[in-house]
Amino acid sequence: MLEILYRDEHLIAINKPSGLLVHKSYYSGQADTYAIQELRDQIGQYVYPVHRLDRKTSGVLLFTLDKDTLRIMSDQFAAREVEKKYLAILRGWAPEEETIDYDLVNEDEIQQNAITYYHRLQTSEIDLVFGKHQTSRYCLVEAIPETGRFHQLRKHFKHILHPILGCRPHGCNKQNKLWLETFNMNKLMLHAHQLVFNHPITNEKITLNATINEEFKRVGDILSFDLSAYS
Repeated sequence: MLEILYRDEHLIAINKPSGLLVHKSYYSGQADTYAIQELRDQIGQYVYPVHRLDRKTSGVLLFTLDKDTLRIMSDQFAAREVEKKYLAILRGWAPEEETIDYDLVNEDEIQQNAITYYHRLQTSEIDLVFGKHQTSRYCLVEAIPETGRFHQLRKHFKHILHPILGCRPHGCNKQNKLWLETFNMNKLMLHAHQLVFNHPITNEKITLNATINEEFKRVGDILSFDLSAYS
């Protein structure tokens, strides 16, 4: 059963598990199940996805229950009136805060402007030998993408040389292998923890929060991060 975060006669939101595709996509490959059909079967009603999360990304995923509401919400996303907040665990200690303004090339080889603001929440250094280093450093950040490009956060954090832990193909394969061999961890440490928008019908401000999954908690424990505010 999918965890439902919010539901009324116009909208429904879930906490999408990592590994679940939102819908069929040429770029994402095939799967046995999709969030759109799982939710439809669970509530017995057709749903319309307003936005998408990567297959490996967990967190808040919003749907509408009718096409008229879908048009309104799609306009809000297009006008950048919806605030999306993500948690990510990065390799190394990223700057305390930064705005990444770095164009990305989309699936059709078209260059698009892409902007991400992030700030560092916590840092960690553990006794994990990596290359010539006797320890390994990581940080927990909150990222707020201003634009919504394909794999934007993955590509932006790779661009500043602080890739997301567990990310493929935009991560550090040597780090990913080290975590797989040492901690049996092969998940993407990226979670959409909050979505803020105005209700399309009532104009009421809606804030939706999604708790982190067990694997994110486990990695946080290894790194001694305090994740109580997101659990």
